[in-house]
This record gives sequence, C-alpha cells and structure tokens, in this order.
Amino acid sequence: MKKFILIILLPFIVTKAQLFPTLGGQRAGISTAQFLKIGVGGRATAMGDAFIAVANDVSSLYWNPAGLVLSEKNEVMFSHNSWIVDIGHEFLGASYHFSSNDAIGLSLASLHMEDMAVTTEVNPFGTGEFFSFGDFAISATYSRKMTDQFSFGATVRYFEETLDKLKMRGVLVDLGTYYWTGLGSTRFAVTITNFGNELAPDGKVILFGGREKKQWQSFSPPTMFRIGFAFEPYQTEDHRVTASVQLNHPNDNSENVSTGFEYSWHEMFYLRGGYKINIDEQDLSFGAGLNLDLDIAEFTLDYSFVNFERLGAAHRFSIILGL
Repeated sequence: MKKFILIILLPFIVTKAQLFPTLGGQRAGISTAQFLKIGVGGRATAMGDAFIAVANDVSSLYWNPAGLVLSEKNEVMFSHNSWIVDIGHEFLGASYHFSSNDAIGLSLASLHMEDMAVTTEVNPFGTGEFFSFGDFAISATYSRKMTDQFSFGATVRYFEETLDKLKMRGVLVDLGTYYWTGLGSTRFAVTITNFGNELAPDGKVILFGGREKKQWQSFSPPTMFRIGFAFEPYQTEDHRVTASVQLNHPNDNSENVSTGFEYSWHEMFYLRGGYKINIDEQDLSFGAGLNLDLDIAEFTLDYSFVNFERLGAAHRFSIILGL
C-alpha cells in the first residue's frame, strides 16, 4: 500500500518541484494524422493513458496489441469521445480467439466535426461555401502468447485524412510486447505505435488570384514509443487495486510520464484516476466502470473525464461485450 501511495503522489511531487525538464517541445507540429494519438475507451483514459502494461481486453487493439491475447473472451467494443472544441471521435473494435495462445482483431476509428465556412482574403466572414474535415482508420491485429509470461502483438493500420479537396493516405504499423516478471503481479510492456514512412497529401487547390497549388510538404506519422509498468499493491478476493506508470516518447513533442490507478470491488464496480506529467494542456483524469454478467454476454460500461487547462474537458463512454 505504501508503494501505491507513492506512485499516486509522485506526479504532484515531481510537478511542483519541477524536476522533470521540458525537453523536445521544439518538435511540436512536425507530424501529421494527429487523430491517431487520441486515446480510446473509458477505462484507459480514466487512468491517464497509463495503460499499455494493464491492457487485457479488446481496447488492446489501440493501446498494446500484445495484450489482446490476455483476454479470456471474444469481445466487441464501442467507444464515443466528446473531444474538445466540438470534435467527435468514435472507435469500434472486435477480437476473436482461435486458440488459447492466438487472437486476432479488427478496429475502426473516425474523427468528425461539422462543416466549416470557406473564408478568403476578401471574404473574411465567409464566401457562402463550406468545407469538411474528417479522418478514419481501419486496423488488423494479431496477438500471440509466446510463453505463459510473454506475449507479442502487431497491428497494420490504413488511414485516410481528408481536408476539403486534399486527401492523405498511409499504412502504419504498431508493435507491442507484454511480460509478466514472476515477481508477484508485476509486469511491464513496451510498444511502438504509428510507425511508417513520411506522408504528403494528394490534390490541388486554387489560391487567391487564380494560382494553383498541388505540391505539398511531407510529414512524419505521429510515432510514439512507450514503456509501461503495472502491479497490484493490494488484492483480496473482494478488492483489487492496480497501479501503473508509463513513460511516453513521442516523435513530435516532449517526453512525458503518465500514472494511473484502478480500484475494483468484486470485479463489478470500478473507480479510476490518472495524472500526466510534462503535458502542456492535459493533466488530471478520473472515471468509473460497471461490469455485469448478463445471460447473453458480459457487459461492461466505462466512463472517463479528462481535464484540459484551457480547452475544456473530454468525456468518453465505452461499452464492451464479452461473448
């Protein structure tokens, strides 16, 4: 329990003492397809995204493909995210175990918003025309348990990003590992997500004065390297507390640390919280979950609230059906 309390207090101690330097902030804005960085699921995001060493359900399709095989059931998940500035983000995923050591999964993700008015130098309040922006991604995942302690997973993802007449397409890869150390319930995980070539949009636009532009700069995908550690500092037949800490290394911003915890009562009711260090906007998160064993399926409902200092808050609802 003392270790658990230390992990929970660590973000506040480090932040107040300013012991974690802001390094790499100059890389901000160098990657594209930012919607791929938006976390999914009420459970993971309530824990401050400190989830790659906890992921053991269908949400592993996003967080860590190696964790997909750890679930004992075939599952379907839907997640809705009321993102900041009236942006919506949806995620749909399904997993299937064709042996005790092998699992596969498919997932769809989309980002959408209302159409926006076209403005020009001479019509700053709009021309009467509107343009749209939207993203979607489809992914296929394979996960295998290599031993009782070690599992590995990989995801191949195709995505499209559309901005009016411009469209960007690409294929990216996620790789993940999950390892139980054998020391109590401790485990750690390593993932690299959205790894691929630089990308440039296709299409042409007519600029002010009739000028045409169809050559565009290429950008790297939002590659992220993560190392996570989790364990149960307290566990009985009725109660469980899980603590997690995670180091995140994005290619387009400063390194940061996520911490999170989950309290479970009879594996039916859950309380969760998390905190991020060295993130300019996002900091505190919390949420709750409910798991019910119905006749037709195991039903799980999760909710998370994520605070942003100047941009408001994000609310996520997710449903998982275990079949």
